[in-house]
Amino acid sequence: MGVLEAIILGIIQGLSEFLPISSSGHLEIGAVLLNAHTSESLLFSVLVHAATALSTIIVFRKDIGNIFKELFKFKWNESYDFVSKIVLSMIPIGIIGVFFEDQVESFFTGNLLLVGSMLLVTAVLLAFTETVKSKEGGKVNYWQALVIGIAQSIAILPGISRSGATIATALLIGVNKEKAARFSFLMVLVPILGASFLKVLDYLEQPAIESQTSSLALLLGFLMAFLAGLFACKAMIKIVKEGKLLYFAIYCAIIGSIAIISQLI
Repeated sequence: MGVLEAIILGIIQGLSEFLPISSSGHLEIGAVLLNAHTSESLLFSVLVHAATALSTIIVFRKDIGNIFKELFKFKWNESYDFVSKIVLSMIPIGIIGVFFEDQVESFFTGNLLLVGSMLLVTAVLLAFTETVKSKEGGKVNYWQALVIGIAQSIAILPGISRSGATIATALLIGVNKEKAARFSFLMVLVPILGASFLKVLDYLEQPAIESQTSSLALLLGFLMAFLAGLFACKAMIKIVKEGKLLYFAIYCAIIGSIAIISQLI
């Protein structure tokens, strides 16, 4: 992977991790168009995902700081309640990650027909949020946390947006718009960090595979993913509050259709 490819894919990862357009789907499309096989660079994958996790931590640093401060009081409070819901939401994707890892990896083979189809699913899901006209809604309760977690586990398919699936699901089951965005972005921190840790272990087992990717490409990929993620995370919070997900539904429908047509011809 060259420097230009790393920069482009880093930007794609940063933007699409938070905007409801599917990071995995866009990385698959980008890899096909650039002929840059990210599967050959485990370290690059680790770095760009770590960069988006870091951007989340920066944006929500006050929330995270307050949560840890409350947790160290060692008594049941709102932070313990919130963390318990986060843990509950991670159970579905944890089960899939542990027991179906090989099956999940089989989806990431540059199959644009699959990616395009799943982008159309994302488009439909985002379009449904137009039925949620009011900004009113409650905070996430336990059954809602589990349902949002199931939506996140489905979003492992390339083309289904994780942020789109979780936020749209939260809105459709009655969660307040601002709280839906906050829960969606904070719930992904542990899975991203966990996946990054597992990829680091893979890299340590086969570091020679990284010889094709230069240190400069890795650094620029990380930096671009971080900056793009920082922008996209802040932008997405505003977008959800203002209820403008329909625009992304149209975008996903267009890109999904193009991907399907290009695969068929």
